Amino acid sequence: MSQFGGEPVRDPADLGFDTTRLKRLKRWMQRYADTGRWPGGAVLIARHGKLAFFDCAGYADVEAKRPWQRDLIARIYSMTKPVTAVALLMLYEEARVHFDDPVEVYLPEFKDMQLLIPGATSLDQTVPVKTRPTIHHLLTHTSGLSLFTGPRLLGEAYAKEALGLAKDYGGLDKMVRRIAELPLEWEPGTRWQYSAGSDVIGRIVEVVSGLTLDEYFAKRIFEPLGMADTGFSVPDTGIGRFPPMYELTAGGMALNEAPEVSAWRQGKVDTFCGGGGLVGTIDDYWRFAEMLRAGGELNGERILSSRTLRLAACNHLPGDLASLATEVWAETQFDGVGFGLLGSVVLDPAKAQISAQPGDYGWGGAAGTFFWVSPVDDMVVILFTQLLPSSAIPVRKELRALVHGALTGV
Repeated sequence: MSQFGGEPVRDPADLGFDTTRLKRLKRWMQRYADTGRWPGGAVLIARHGKLAFFDCAGYADVEAKRPWQRDLIARIYSMTKPVTAVALLMLYEEARVHFDDPVEVYLPEFKDMQLLIPGATSLDQTVPVKTRPTIHHLLTHTSGLSLFTGPRLLGEAYAKEALGLAKDYGGLDKMVRRIAELPLEWEPGTRWQYSAGSDVIGRIVEVVSGLTLDEYFAKRIFEPLGMADTGFSVPDTGIGRFPPMYELTAGGMALNEAPEVSAWRQGKVDTFCGGGGLVGTIDDYWRFAEMLRAGGELNGERILSSRTLRLAACNHLPGDLASLATEVWAETQFDGVGFGLLGSVVLDPAKAQISAQPGDYGWGGAAGTFFWVSPVDDMVVILFTQLLPSSAIPVRKELRALVHGALTGV
């Protein structure tokens, strides 16, 4: 594949799709827009490195009746996490970091971490941890760190300071130091809990590389892959392609953030969150996902070795998420699904009750974006919209059913 953005849609039949069944996708997207359950969005499907389907429906700006378009720059939130993982894996391949390294080797503030005791009523009710959190713990969300979605005490502490969310915290170094001051929710390695681990990974990338995370991403990932519209802020020249963000409330869909006052505006961002700070276009993310599908290389630019990628894409937990996860929200279901270094990994589609292949991996973002890579089907699927929360409508499992329902050939 030599071009994106202007990449034409090929004959889906040549790529193993039933053309008539693919048309269901457009009707499905339009139905959500017509009923006011989402503003609009886009779906991209590529197989064997070729574009099998792309279409948009609904509005980017509901009030202005501005249609959703392919070149829109969207908030991808937690779809930043796989990018941050790739950044760390590049340093791993250079033998500059190791998965079993304690976090404190790179960030001394994580030395002598404390563990919140069961039933604690205040954050100072702690005991010393028995196991030092490692880089692998951070990558797999088993470090014991929390997030604003976490259980009461720690979840409230993270939410109060927007840890893992704020774009103007005064720097990633400052945010990560504050994270290190808070106790852990669980003993490292014992439970899976969605966390700010990717933000800490981002800081480790900064310390090891000597670059800020935005500089590292641009130099080592975005520029080689041609991801020209992806970054931690929206430049003034791109604000016309940056849509409002909406949220689904009890009273219906409402405006959450207007582009003119967005926290992502150029000049407002000083904290480059590796867990959820990026914005970008669907074609840019296709470049990234296509690099993953193709074994770490795109258009002659190798980002990772195929062996490292296979290691990153497999399950790194002893079982599925249901056997290890806490009862908190995350961007995936738990039964029949594991977790690797790049996101969730389908282990048993029947147990997960989703249309998928074993080994499919990917992740989503808070505003409804979602992607997966299927090594078995040699396929990339990406969904973009701008609607909070991601659980507002069941588009992810429905998209899987629609895509697999149209995939009839090898």
